[in-house]
Amino acid sequence: MINPFKDWNPERLTRHVSQAGSQLDDWLHLTLDRTVRLAVTGLNQSGKTVFTTTLIHHLLHALQGSNLPGLKAAEENRLLGTRIMMQPDLDIPAFPYERHIRTLLANKPAWPMPTEALSEIRLAIRFRPAGLLSGRLSTSSTLYLDVIDYPGEWLLDLPMLKHSFDSWSELTLKLCEEEPRRTLSGRWRDHLASLNPAEPASEEIMRGAAESYTEFLMACKHPKVGLSFLQPGRFTIPGDLKGAPLLTFCPLPPPGPEGSPAGSIRDAMARRFDSYLRLVAEGFLKRHFSRFDRQIVLLDLLGALNRGPTAFADMHTSLEAILENFRHGPSSLLSRLFSPRIDRLLFAATKADYVAANQHHNMERLLRRLVARSANDASFLGVEIQSQSLASLRCTRTVVRDHNGRRLSFVQGTPKGREKETLLFPGEIPETVPDAEEWDTHRFHFMEFEPRRPPDAESPTPPHIRMDQALEFLLGDKLR
Repeated sequence: MINPFKDWNPERLTRHVSQAGSQLDDWLHLTLDRTVRLAVTGLNQSGKTVFTTTLIHHLLHALQGSNLPGLKAAEENRLLGTRIMMQPDLDIPAFPYERHIRTLLANKPAWPMPTEALSEIRLAIRFRPAGLLSGRLSTSSTLYLDVIDYPGEWLLDLPMLKHSFDSWSELTLKLCEEEPRRTLSGRWRDHLASLNPAEPASEEIMRGAAESYTEFLMACKHPKVGLSFLQPGRFTIPGDLKGAPLLTFCPLPPPGPEGSPAGSIRDAMARRFDSYLRLVAEGFLKRHFSRFDRQIVLLDLLGALNRGPTAFADMHTSLEAILENFRHGPSSLLSRLFSPRIDRLLFAATKADYVAANQHHNMERLLRRLVARSANDASFLGVEIQSQSLASLRCTRTVVRDHNGRRLSFVQGTPKGREKETLLFPGEIPETVPDAEEWDTHRFHFMEFEPRRPPDAESPTPPHIRMDQALEFLLGDKLR
């Protein structure tokens, strides 16, 4: 008779039992609705890293005077503590919370480096359940919160899944017929004109074309231009694919009479496009995106207004393309175990502290108009949706002064690149998408600001605007 355990030593048996126990524990947490995977994303310069860092910091210090009146579990003194735990996905980099919070709370604070890759952190939030029945059943409970921070640019790969190489090339080249893409793409399009896509492919030729195309995308992404509908997303933020042959393709003009001979430049680029969709876009969708429970999408409305109508419209196009791919729907026990769905979606206009408090309502109204169509589709499927303005770390204060016989609201803070605080009139935010006449007045000049030390040096957490309300919407129902 064969002994199935003859090759097993005690150490190996212990390791496998421990792994099985960990997997069973994760399944039990899911079954009992005690694990939430919260995804944080947004387009370039929307404040993803600062939001994730301060969210973690507020939860870790909720018992030490953190100002979270809008989070019911904190306001009702039901939070019992939060700890950083071993993260469940060992192949995903850990979110560098300690490094980022030191940067934000230093004697001379600075903004942390932006998100360049996917990262994750797991928090265990211990709390007393609300309500008579739940209180009798358990004196405390634990919610495991997995926070996943990832570049919003990567989401722009998902709309590519509905395209072939030829249709995607046609779409991209059509976009380049309009300014500012027309001018910015000139060098890349000149490079394409020097190629014969029917000639035999070589790594050198394909790399040169891909590098020229990437330079064009980076020029579009430059803060002074501020375009955001840039595909593929990994060309601007490659992450662990930097230098990989998988990124050596670019859009090509329609084929001529010679077609796409096997082994030609066009044939090789089309095959790499297909491989990119399969390995990168579909891989991200299956490995990560399909497992999210809650999602917050951050938007820099002020920056888009500053950059003008083209950048603003491009941001809107990017947002709608991204939201088409969300897997929305009410979450049930079976769906949590086998097919997780996003059941709460928060749209947040960041940097609300860059304008006076009386403009926050306008920020929210403008945001709701931008996401109205996508929000309607998601709400129809049973998703709870909210839009709000917030500041993850408040670095200005509103000051009301008399000016030429009028009562005006100013902001006081340190403008980016300066060292002294200044009192500024930030301007007003439109409630609706500006029309041509409003854009022509060039009235949008919202300043950016440096982070500032908390006014109360003894406070464990920096000031914010509506972070507590965001936490209540995203997690409040799980902390009851």
